[in-house]
Amino acid sequence: MKKFISLLLALTLVLSMAACGGGNGGSSAPAPDNSSTPDAPPPAEDVTITVAALASGYEEAYPGMWKEVCDAFTAETGIKVELICDKNLEDVIGPSMQGGDFPDVIHLATGREKGLTEQFIKDRNIAEITDVLSMTVPGESVKVSDKIVGGFTDTSVTNPYNDGKTYLAPMFYSPCGLFYNAGLFEEKGWTVPTTWDEMWELADKAKAEDPNMHLFTYPTTGYFDAFLYALMYSVGGADFFNKATTYSEGIWDTPEAKECFDIIAKLASYTNPVTPAQANDQDFTQNQQLVLDNKALFMPNGTWIVGEMAEAPRADGFKWGMTALPAAKAGGNGASYCWLEQAWVPAEAPNLDAAKQFVAFLYSDKACSIFAKGGAVQPVPGLTDNLEGDNKLFYAIYDNGADAAMGNFAAYEAVAGLGTVREVFLDPVNGLVNGTLTQEQWISDVKAASDEMRANLMG
Repeated sequence: MKKFISLLLALTLVLSMAACGGGNGGSSAPAPDNSSTPDAPPPAEDVTITVAALASGYEEAYPGMWKEVCDAFTAETGIKVELICDKNLEDVIGPSMQGGDFPDVIHLATGREKGLTEQFIKDRNIAEITDVLSMTVPGESVKVSDKIVGGFTDTSVTNPYNDGKTYLAPMFYSPCGLFYNAGLFEEKGWTVPTTWDEMWELADKAKAEDPNMHLFTYPTTGYFDAFLYALMYSVGGADFFNKATTYSEGIWDTPEAKECFDIIAKLASYTNPVTPAQANDQDFTQNQQLVLDNKALFMPNGTWIVGEMAEAPRADGFKWGMTALPAAKAGGNGASYCWLEQAWVPAEAPNLDAAKQFVAFLYSDKACSIFAKGGAVQPVPGLTDNLEGDNKLFYAIYDNGADAAMGNFAAYEAVAGLGTVREVFLDPVNGLVNGTLTQEQWISDVKAASDEMRANLMG
């Protein structure tokens, strides 16, 4: 993991250009002024903030995780917290927000099926929180900026507008890759593929042994964001990645783009056919179960999968394994996307100062230790040193030769008829699997949408 942190520092100049998709053009957020410590003013007496947090796999692994953090914040600051924590958070808070009732802090990452965070970004309804980086962590004597690993506040994930400011706080991060049953591989004497050619060979071998065993599945098409980012990075390196995620003119006509499209299309033909019907926010665990039942060898996912499926039945001898996406060519490096969740403050939050204090508290030693109980790791120096078991194995992926990719497709203005990144790039995978969409039509749609995205880039 130490190698990963060093790698992030070394890659900051490269990744910040598109910030792994941010279109930053090399700009990064200015370093906080260390000459002073502009703490937020003390809130008025009897302030109560509303915190809305997604009940993800981390919350399932340690029930009550977010409540414990909120209680610790109240104990430290005196600010009361009304917590909303739900696995379908958008459905819970959406109606009230339409009526003008906004939470003060929201923990909800990009890439969700309903795209709520992306909508707030497009509408410019997220408050700037650059000053939080210069605040002192409540209960400690250190600034927030000193608690965050370098590079994590310099990407499009935290600065979607390319203006050198921070709008989304980097929260839990996770190496993403292909998860599999390591016990099955040991039993069969199989070697984990390091190239796509080896992947196709394994698929045919497994199918010959068991017609019900497929190479691949995915929880939802949303999980193809991390997959696609890593694929683009492994195929074309940082230069192609940066150009693709900023919709550079002609980028989808390049040999690198064709290779990415071809790999995904071929992978679709090796995907368990039941996958699309279950690829939604209600049934996605059934697709994950396919790996536990040896009905699919690999699936894209993140480290939260272990906690999320902790109580699920599994094949005899099942052991979690994780690998980076294979290299495009023999001798090349595979790649793993560094998935980053975010916490943010709606622009219309009623208690802005108290909300910022809560965000600052999320980086406290107390909060970090609580989150760690659920397996959630923040980009705070030293946290990975204490990892054990599966997490220790997963977070070592960068130490084992995988290239790290970070960031998102660049944000663009809302345009009538122009779909989201997920709708344009990712959701069509369902159609590729079930045969309702051709690769050629998908590529054509990507090209047309990309032209509009480029013309309407936020900045």
